[in-house]
Amino acid sequence: MANPDAESHRDYWLSQSRRISRRVNFAWCLEKLAAPLLVSALLGAVALLWVRREIPDWETGWFAASLGGLLLLLILVAFFVAARSFENPQQSLVRLEAQLQLNNALSAAHAGVWPWPKPVGKIDAGLRWHWPRLLVPPLGALALLAAGWFIPLPARPPHPVGSQEEPQAWKKLDAELAALTEEKAANEDYLEETRKKLEELRAQENDQWFSHSSLEATDALEKSHRSETGRVEQELERAENALEMLEQNAAGMNAEDHAKLADEFDQALEGLKNGAMKPNPELLKQMDGWNRENLRQISPEQLQQLQENLEKNQQAMKDARQGEGEAEGESLSENPSEVPGNGGVDRGPGHHPDVLGAEKAPLDTGEMKGLEAQDLSRALPGDLLQLQDGEHDLDLSNAPSQAGGDVGSTGAGGDRVWRESLDPSEQRALKRFFE
Repeated sequence: MANPDAESHRDYWLSQSRRISRRVNFAWCLEKLAAPLLVSALLGAVALLWVRREIPDWETGWFAASLGGLLLLLILVAFFVAARSFENPQQSLVRLEAQLQLNNALSAAHAGVWPWPKPVGKIDAGLRWHWPRLLVPPLGALALLAAGWFIPLPARPPHPVGSQEEPQAWKKLDAELAALTEEKAANEDYLEETRKKLEELRAQENDQWFSHSSLEATDALEKSHRSETGRVEQELERAENALEMLEQNAAGMNAEDHAKLADEFDQALEGLKNGAMKPNPELLKQMDGWNRENLRQISPEQLQQLQENLEKNQQAMKDARQGEGEAEGESLSENPSEVPGNGGVDRGPGHHPDVLGAEKAPLDTGEMKGLEAQDLSRALPGDLLQLQDGEHDLDLSNAPSQAGGDVGSTGAGGDRVWRESLDPSEQRALKRFFE
């Protein structure tokens, strides 16, 4: 029959060992949790500041739930990491008998070869909490989260949709394409393709409108459009000039001159057919009907009508290329040569003539006159006493040379250059060369 005292002694010491084991293992968990807790609190404070700044109407419930979930995850990770260092109850018995100097009595009793010692009044396992090391991580985490919560931070004002100003070049291209469409001055395929490229640039996010790649694409599209518009305008003017010469000299023009003008017109027609942009399709068809072979049969009425159509299409091209500045209030004068900011041979200088304001009338300072004072003792320093014409006295005699050698000799020809222009090293080099 088992001894009840022995059973109570065994239960006492095993409960003490389990209590000490739990205490040691809890300390290991806190040790492994300290660093991740501080790092997570720092990240959480930053996230909290960002949410308060960017999302004014955010709800605290989901943030608190996320914070609790993160804390639970950290505890689980710290537990599994610290489990490798956990102390079991049998190891705690060894710790107790070493601290209480029981000479392996608890280990022998647990093995069944020795009776369990009697309980002691107060057990000291030799363990002490290091409170600064224990409290700093959780208190630091709370301080970081409180800073993220309570630091005054104004919310970012909402950005209304479409409030950002788009690049000015897009507006200019829009105005030109609209003008060309209204006047029917260019083929619709080219206009539609250019609009499509422009809309692809607009389809970007607003914060990418002024990026390096977007501005490069805009510049390339604008240069391509300007080149096509200028090319068509130049070819139209070339064809119009050829027809004008034909009209003015129709009576006295020989066959050779007529052939040259016909070639000029035919080359302009080929230039208009080639390229992305083409003029009004009806005009192009009309021009194609009067090619080099049958241009001699064109009547004066047909010639005049073709000239008018060419001039109209050319003027529409020019208005589309230059009209966007007036639409934006950039034109400050009716005279194109006085328009500031559009430098060019036909668009005025690149600055406003009154950029420094209106010029004041010059001061009438009069002419300088000499004083006619009789008493020169009362004249002040700086007073003009007399004006007279005079001439310098020039010494036309030969001045002596001052460059080494014979001071009294002026030298002549190459000898004078030798003495006056060359330093000693150059003189020695020339002397060796000409010896």
